[in-house]
Amino acid sequence: MSDILWQPDAERIAHSRMDHFRRDINQRHGLALSSYNDLHRWSVEHREAFWQAIVDGFDIRFHTQPDAVLREGAHMPSAEWFPGATLNFAEHLLRRRDDAVAVIAVAENGQREQLTWAELAEQVAGVQASLKAAGVGLGDRVAACMPNTWQTLVAMLATTSLGAIWSCSSPDFGTHGVIDRFGQIEPKVLITCAGYRYAGKDIDQTTKVNEILAQLPSLQQLIIVPYARPQACIGDYHTHANVTLWDDFYQPGGEPRFIPVPFNHPLYVLYSSGTTGVPKCIVHSTGGVLLQHAKEHGLHVDLGPGDRLFYYTTCGWMMWNWLVSALAVGSAVVLYDGSPFHPDNQRLLDLIDDERISVFGTSPKFLATLESSGVKPAASHDLGSLKTLLCTGSALSPQSYDFVYRDFKYDVCLASMSGGTDVVSCFVNGNPMSAVRRGEIMGKSLGMAVEVWNDAGVAVIGEKGELVCTRHFPAMPVGLWHDADGEKLRKSYFSLFPGVWAQGDYAEQLPHGGMLIHGRSDAVLNPGGVRIGTAEIYRQVEKVPQVLDCVAIGQQWQDDVRVVLFVRLQDDVALNDNLQQQIRQVIRANTTPRHVPAKIVAVTDIPRTISGKVVELAVRNVVHGEPVKNTDALANPEALEQFRHRPELSD
Repeated sequence: MSDILWQPDAERIAHSRMDHFRRDINQRHGLALSSYNDLHRWSVEHREAFWQAIVDGFDIRFHTQPDAVLREGAHMPSAEWFPGATLNFAEHLLRRRDDAVAVIAVAENGQREQLTWAELAEQVAGVQASLKAAGVGLGDRVAACMPNTWQTLVAMLATTSLGAIWSCSSPDFGTHGVIDRFGQIEPKVLITCAGYRYAGKDIDQTTKVNEILAQLPSLQQLIIVPYARPQACIGDYHTHANVTLWDDFYQPGGEPRFIPVPFNHPLYVLYSSGTTGVPKCIVHSTGGVLLQHAKEHGLHVDLGPGDRLFYYTTCGWMMWNWLVSALAVGSAVVLYDGSPFHPDNQRLLDLIDDERISVFGTSPKFLATLESSGVKPAASHDLGSLKTLLCTGSALSPQSYDFVYRDFKYDVCLASMSGGTDVVSCFVNGNPMSAVRRGEIMGKSLGMAVEVWNDAGVAVIGEKGELVCTRHFPAMPVGLWHDADGEKLRKSYFSLFPGVWAQGDYAEQLPHGGMLIHGRSDAVLNPGGVRIGTAEIYRQVEKVPQVLDCVAIGQQWQDDVRVVLFVRLQDDVALNDNLQQQIRQVIRANTTPRHVPAKIVAVTDIPRTISGKVVELAVRNVVHGEPVKNTDALANPEALEQFRHRPELSD
């Protein structure tokens, strides 16, 4: 088919872990599964056999053996996975003890540190002993407001080795953004940096940390990592808790101990974006995260010993939790802290060659920025180590697919993924057995009973609808914080279709199994009662070279909704009638007349979350004069003011 941009050859498929897994399933169960779609269908119809095969294939070690694989009621959520089993998450990420490199941490200023597998275990043992001496035990919360450094990873492993619960944000969150998160979970320990770097600037955190400390009465231990503020001292911080600098807190050495916990014991607390209110505290389970990430890293991404995984992320985005789990399949991880464009837009491309990265993860925005800047990685860099390019955070446009295969690397597997903080993993994903088709996600994740449903709750193919998951999966959160009866959880995910998980994505399943994400359901535009995903418009606008970025909303107008498109243009470009006509023609020619915006308005910045996602709801609220409840979740909250009282929207 003409839309196929790349497909793996027979040798690459045969050597992939996914195909090894398929062959093993065939042999073990006397089957003849010949394609990825066959394998996925089997993994959903025989979930118990599938998840047991993941346990066996990735040598998941239970301290106490389970009584069963799955016990479930008639309706979701009512599942207990591997009841009776105990295990430890950190134990699986620290199984290697050799002198190969496990962690590479690179800072924006070029500082580089690395830990071997043996050194990583020694560091974890030291922090673990000190956390235990500070009173940290089963179920206690350890919170971190940290840059993406090796210390953050070591602290997470030490926390989870003790059966305590880890929760993280990044230092670019505002004061209230941190308090709104950590204040709910009442941590016993806080780990934070005294300062951090971004885009060439050193940013002192002392005042902000003290403001946060004043709102955390549960705190017993504060650990300060000086990082970009080497002169930091314990006297800078005002708290009733014990204050210690990182280097004084522990002495590395010895072997870490691993406390076994039940399969569904809380591992992480992650947070919803919080742009419409106080963030939800989403509680993820030890066994669920471990199994789901082992499946995704080992099978879907084809990672293993000898590979190096990089994902550009802060510690406040779920992709950090996802990234570091690659240690469980023996892959090294490359951590980067700072701006992806400092000192120039080649920074992360240099990192691929310097660190021989085999799997590189980024966002659609990064790829679009490279293309609009005229960067041609294939011409300027070797990229010989790179076998897979991952992308998530928003829908990846067909133009960016073209850019990757024309200017980035012609023989790379481009795997667009979509899931969420809600499941700290993916519903739809890439895989090493399938072709890459322009503008499409390859297909559904193994073990995930993903469908697209229309408003009547009927599964549809070739039509847009709600992305749902119709059967239990291990990575479903075990609950929300302070939600003892589970009512908040049910309202968040099971109220649209009772007994069925609704992710909140507006999606489409294609006849051959590929998937499209058309935007968030709550941001769907509804002119004249017709549902339009914002990504459908963005895909077209990205074809207009004068436009750098955009956001579309539905404005209430004359008892209906009209589409309004805000655009950020190239510096030397004005939004005149000709450009407006060009934008409308591109949209009309490739979609429908209902997609064409009634108003196009120029702005100088588009508001995004700290993890880089466009915030349509916040823009919509400002346009309608409604409050935006948590601007600390935004990377550039000042951008919202451009959308208030725009005269163009009054007629």
